[in-house]
Amino acid sequence: MSVRNTRKTHIHRLLSAPRPTKQAIMIGLDIALLLVAGWAAFALRLSQWYVPNHRQLFLILVAPLLALPVFVKCGMYRSVIRYMGEYALWAIVRAVTFSTVLWAALAFLTEMTGYAGMPRSVPLLYWMLGTLMIGGSRFLARWLLWVPVRERFNGRQVLIYGAGDAGRQLSASLGQGRDLFPAGFLDDAKGLHGTDVGGLRVYPPDALPKLIEQFDIRDVIVTLPNVSNARRREVVAFLETFPVRVRILPAVADIASGRHLVNMVREVSISDLLGRDPVAADRTLMGHCITGKRVLVTGAGGSIGAELCRQIVALAPAALVLLDSSEHALYQVERHISAQADCVVTPCLGSAEDAPLLDALIRESGIQTIYHAAAHKHVPLVEANVIEGARNNVIGTFTVADAAFRLGVETFVLISTDKAVRPTNVMGATKRCAELIVQDFARRAIVGTTGQRFCAVRFGNVLGSSGSVIPLFKDQISQGGPITLTHEDVTRYFMSIHEAVELVIQAGSLAKGGEVFLLDMGEPVKIADLARNMIRLAGHSVRDEHNPEGDIEILVTGLRPGEKLYEELLIASANARETLHPKIMRADEPCLTSEQMEAVLGQLQRGIDARDAEGVRALLMNIALRMDTGERAPGYDRRAIAANQF
Repeated sequence: MSVRNTRKTHIHRLLSAPRPTKQAIMIGLDIALLLVAGWAAFALRLSQWYVPNHRQLFLILVAPLLALPVFVKCGMYRSVIRYMGEYALWAIVRAVTFSTVLWAALAFLTEMTGYAGMPRSVPLLYWMLGTLMIGGSRFLARWLLWVPVRERFNGRQVLIYGAGDAGRQLSASLGQGRDLFPAGFLDDAKGLHGTDVGGLRVYPPDALPKLIEQFDIRDVIVTLPNVSNARRREVVAFLETFPVRVRILPAVADIASGRHLVNMVREVSISDLLGRDPVAADRTLMGHCITGKRVLVTGAGGSIGAELCRQIVALAPAALVLLDSSEHALYQVERHISAQADCVVTPCLGSAEDAPLLDALIRESGIQTIYHAAAHKHVPLVEANVIEGARNNVIGTFTVADAAFRLGVETFVLISTDKAVRPTNVMGATKRCAELIVQDFARRAIVGTTGQRFCAVRFGNVLGSSGSVIPLFKDQISQGGPITLTHEDVTRYFMSIHEAVELVIQAGSLAKGGEVFLLDMGEPVKIADLARNMIRLAGHSVRDEHNPEGDIEILVTGLRPGEKLYEELLIASANARETLHPKIMRADEPCLTSEQMEAVLGQLQRGIDARDAEGVRALLMNIALRMDTGERAPGYDRRAIAANQF
């Protein structure tokens, strides 16, 4: 074993030793250092390498015995060396000073003074040497104990803006974790620049670009509890010009009063809500359609699209094209993705319904893989805007899939939803029609032996996405309630946004053509239970008939138009087939012929052009329900546009 590895092993043993063992080691080390300091003080005074007489030997040996009770009283064995700060140095100075005074007093009272006893300058030399040795040993030990912590750390390094008390306390707390690790401080005070605070270097704010590159900084935490709001805004505005995530630590008084308690609640994890572990990704499938490929993501500015982009750039694509109709959403996702990507990232402002634009993008960028996430997904909004929902979700899907088919795109993956199964709302019906479109192009690819793969991925609600109940409930809790619930018995399937996107990426690798993939999502969750859990997580109590004095009420408002009590992932459980991934299933479901699909799309386009919302609604619902149940939708024959045979 090398000397370096031997040192690491000894340090690790000391780091993991129980607290009484560490204290015994520190006491033994202090005794040895004080004995050396006593002998060295005499040697320096007498200017020779000498052997003490019996009086001087007695004084040297008694020095640690006088000092140890003082050290214990001053709390020098209560500190955790790894997080020891400047306050500990002051404690060391006080303890050594008082013990030196006791030592000199003992010599005076026992008349062990003079050249044969203790010369007058010896206590001063002993004080200086003792302070240097005791203090130096602790700060050296702290540095050595940080080494294995840094070497075992696998998370992200962060900078702390503000080297005051709050910043030092935060750095000590972060040093105990495994997700974030303090790399240093940023501070405006020029007198602190280049100094060490709590073992971390203090840098000027203008050194941030160099630090981002040097330490791979992705996060900066602002700890300025005593500055004005205007100054805090200036700091945040400055930090936002760099590719880092900015967080703000509230003032301690605000935390104690509960003012920021809701905002500090961590994101509810998938395991908290579902009682199951997230589905592990198969790394062999993740990069199959991405690594070295040219990828297009439609709806890139949405919650699913943005997470898709984040995971795609981590898989080393050759190029990534972002398409979105929202200027603000596209700007935000492009800004964050470009900071992480090692490939060319091209933002494109436009609609998925724009066929000439899609043709140009696919041709010029040489697109090989498309993830189609562009869709209107909010059930009440689509119910109130049937024409736009049909145009975007159905016609838009056809436009993108048609361009992909004509121009030889290798893989096309549609983002679908569990609301597409036996839909009771327009949004679900549009997504079912979108699935039928993808299945039709998959069949064309198989018949034409093009080698292209078209598939859809169907999953339930995504935690943290726009429109999810999680951010809605958090906002309502922060305002003091009430939490609005449409029905006490509403249940939904849930997954994390990260998990959902991993499923989408793996599905593209599993696809052979025409599949609808879905995840084994465990048991559905009651939304009422979710609301109660979030209230408790925020430190509040539920106000109901059993607890009329509670903090936050849950108000049942009634089901919204088109909303179901229970969602499903499969039309029939017998349709489910296993895949190479143990948690991903393939659904074999009925589809339309190409002629039928062409007729449906023609009628739908005519209804959209005529602004016939009721006719479009009837057509969509009829197509979806006839495919799933063989039944016609209510009101199917009310308008001429709905008079078809599907």
